[in-house]
Amino acid sequence: MPSVPKTPKANNGNTQPAPLPFAYQFLAGAIAGMTEISFMYPLDLVKTRLQLQITSPATTSAKYILANASKSAAEATATAPYTSILDCLRKVVQQEGILNLYRGVVPPLIAEAPKRAIKFGANEQWGFALKKVFSLDRLTATQAGFVGSMAGATEAFLVTPFDLVKVRLQDRHGLTQYHGTFDCIRKIGAQEGVFTFFHGLESTIWRHSTWSGVYFMTIHLFRTAFPERSNSSKNESMLRNFVAGTVGGTFGTLVNTPFDVVKSRIQNRRRSAVVKYGYAWPSILIIYRQEGFRALYKGLAPKMVRLGPGGGLLLVVFDRVSDLMRRHVVDHQDASGATGTTSAG
Repeated sequence: MPSVPKTPKANNGNTQPAPLPFAYQFLAGAIAGMTEISFMYPLDLVKTRLQLQITSPATTSAKYILANASKSAAEATATAPYTSILDCLRKVVQQEGILNLYRGVVPPLIAEAPKRAIKFGANEQWGFALKKVFSLDRLTATQAGFVGSMAGATEAFLVTPFDLVKVRLQDRHGLTQYHGTFDCIRKIGAQEGVFTFFHGLESTIWRHSTWSGVYFMTIHLFRTAFPERSNSSKNESMLRNFVAGTVGGTFGTLVNTPFDVVKSRIQNRRRSAVVKYGYAWPSILIIYRQEGFRALYKGLAPKMVRLGPGGGLLLVVFDRVSDLMRRHVVDHQDASGATGTTSAG
C-alpha cells in the first residue's frame, strides 16, 4: 500500500519536535561551539594557568624570594604566581603578547566542532533511545541528568588528546618547550609515546560526565519550572534559553572543577617527572591533603565566567541554529517528500 514519509509534529507547546538527523545536530553543535570558544577562550587559558599552580609556602612568603634569588629579574617575574583573573591576563599580555591569550587555541578549535556536536547530538540520541526503550513520552530531570552524563562521557573519548595538547601549550613552562601546536604534537609523540595523548582520560570522563549531567538536568528543571508561553517572541525565547544555559553551566562548573584541576595536572606531567597524580579520586585526595580544599577549586572564577554565560551562549546558538534547520531544511524536505513521492509496498 502507498506510504508517506512522516513529518515531525509542530511544537505547539504540548508536543516535542522530532530529533534532528545527526548530521544537522553535528552542524548545529559545531556552530554553537565555535561561537562560544571564539569569545571565551582567553578565560580558559587563565583557568589552566591557575590550576597548574601548586600552592606552597614559598609562593606567599620570603621563601619564594630566596628560591628565586639566583634568577634574573625577568625570570623571577615570569615565574611569579598569578593572583587573580585580571593579574593573569595582564601578565600574559605584558610578558608574552596579546596573541598569547589564544595560545593553544588550535587543538580546541579543531575538536570543538565534533565535541559540541557529540555533546548535543549524543544527548538527543541517548534521550531518544531511553524514551524508546522504556516507552517514555518525556524524561524526568533525573533521567535528563543521566542522559547528559552519558553524552559527556561519550565526548570525553574524543576530547582527551586535544585537551592534553592544549594544556601543554597553555602552561607557562611550555612557552619555550613547544613552538606551536604541531611542534607540541610531534615532541609528545616522539619523546613520550602516542599513548601519552590519552593521559587523563579517566579524569576527563569524570569532568565531562558531571558537567553535562548537571547542565542538562538543570536546563530540564528550569524549563519545567518556567515553561515557555505559546505566544512568546523569539527574543523572549532566546533570553529564556540563555538564562537556562547560564544556570546549568554555573552549577555544572561548581560540580566538575575538582576533576578539571586533576585533569590539568595529570595531562601536564612530562614523562620524566615523578608520577604524583594518577586516577581522579586519589589525586583529589592528594591535592586536598597537601594544598587544602580551596586548591580543588583553582581556576573556578574564570571557569564560572566562561562556562556560566558561555553555557547560555552555547544553548542559545544551538537552539537557534537547530530551529532554523528544522524549519527551513528538514521540514521542507519532509514536506516535499510527503507531497511528491509515494511508493508501492
